[in-house]
Amino acid sequence: MNKTVVITGASSGIGKAAAKKFAAEGWNVVATMRNPEKEQELSLLKNVLVTKLDVQQPDTIATAIREGLDRFGQIDALINNAGYGQNGIFEAMTPEQIQQQFAVNVFGVMDVTRAVLPHFRHRKQGVILNISSGAGRFTLPMLSLYSASKFALEGFSEALSHELLPLNIFVKIIEPGGTETNFSNVTREGFAYNPELTDYEPFREAAGQLFANLIGQRLVTADEVAGVIYSAATDGTDTLRYAIGNDDFMGRLTARATLPDQEYINIIRQGFMRFLPTP
Repeated sequence: MNKTVVITGASSGIGKAAAKKFAAEGWNVVATMRNPEKEQELSLLKNVLVTKLDVQQPDTIATAIREGLDRFGQIDALINNAGYGQNGIFEAMTPEQIQQQFAVNVFGVMDVTRAVLPHFRHRKQGVILNISSGAGRFTLPMLSLYSASKFALEGFSEALSHELLPLNIFVKIIEPGGTETNFSNVTREGFAYNPELTDYEPFREAAGQLFANLIGQRLVTADEVAGVIYSAATDGTDTLRYAIGNDDFMGRLTARATLPDQEYINIIRQGFMRFLPTP
């Protein structure tokens, strides 16, 4: 029997690339998304079930898992990919935006994972792959809320990996960075900004210069990230973290892991402080 993977957020970007990769490798794929009626590519693949799953609607989670089991008989891997980035000045963010960020990036992952765990425990095997970000390991200006959600996801995943390892269920964290997907466009569209908070303007412009300097670097494609996800799902190890990104991203991960804490923090601050006007 072919193995089966459930993927959340499979309508675009990394999720869609992962669905195509696993299907091409002979897996059955339960490709879930909020609006499955709009999907016109994955639905043409014979070993792919496209169905509705909104991580904020528990009934759709239960239905999608049941449909996957009814169609393919078993689930071998879960890829928690659905998520988005709420960026901007923290003080400009509304309570609703704060709740929404954690509802999708953290609580949604927990709810989908909990729905699949009984099946994994019954079979005494399974792999859970949580799509995090470099923002789950280091931060940059105006990423406070997104980073908070990904730091939470990383902490949850790491602790959960210890709980489930004795049950032969592996938890893995995928950390993409510098990736060429629609994620960045969606993030920019939802940027939190309040024109009344004029005190932040010099900082916001300086941070914007920092990000502008990163434009033009080679970006990692969604297909490349999908390849890492597939390798993590099939390598048979209990390795926890898998990082993939451009040179700048990998350099930041290395610096975060190897430099003394305050030295690293000072480097990040210097990156945008040099763009601030002289008092």
